Amino acid sequence: MTVAIITGASRGFGRALATALAERGWDLVLDARSAGPLEDVAERLRKHGGAVTAVPGDVADGGHRVELIAAAWELGGLDLLVNNASVLGAEPLVPLDSHSLDDFRAALEVNVVAPLGLLQEALPLLREAPAGTVLSMSSDAATEAYPTWGGYGSTKAALDQLVAVLGVEEPGLRVWAVDPGGMRTDMLAAAEPDEDLSEVPRPEDVVPAFLGLLDRRPASGRYSAASLLEA
Repeated sequence: MTVAIITGASRGFGRALATALAERGWDLVLDARSAGPLEDVAERLRKHGGAVTAVPGDVADGGHRVELIAAAWELGGLDLLVNNASVLGAEPLVPLDSHSLDDFRAALEVNVVAPLGLLQEALPLLREAPAGTVLSMSSDAATEAYPTWGGYGSTKAALDQLVAVLGVEEPGLRVWAVDPGGMRTDMLAAAEPDEDLSEVPRPEDVVPAFLGLLDRRPASGRYSAASLLEA
């Protein structure tokens, strides 16, 4: 069986991707801060027949990251690590001149430091996998200058660089950063509460791009869901 760790799996894109992988027969280790909603997702996904382990906690906590890797080891190893959990830093978003430095530090901790810490814990298992893969959620805010998105976007730009360097340092793995584009999630609603999101794609609409990436396994690097769906 193939095993994946997905952070931020109780809602939004993380839940949608976990559902798609469960339907394909993957075993899963799921992370989120809220235990109740996470266990609800895990219980639904177990109906597909695979093993699903819910490990509630904060990815910024080093002890919790160790628990996630231990759970994957108990399922037989680790084939895919999905760094999906992230925070905005400010809700709603604000210009840089009024962005709290404490909130920015918290965003760096969750969006950059935690994925690196989880990678460091996961690499021994990923290197042993037949097709070890790391998938990290990026954003167009990492490359485009959108007003009020400077704090969040800079954390995603830092994550992109970590992914780029890891792809060079670990040629035996596939290491991808993927910009999903706008998605109709609670996070986007919190970022811009006055925006009409009715025409924005749902996470389920974007997941096929990620499944295609896993199927085709192109070179390590940064991709966009839009280009993957076109391909």
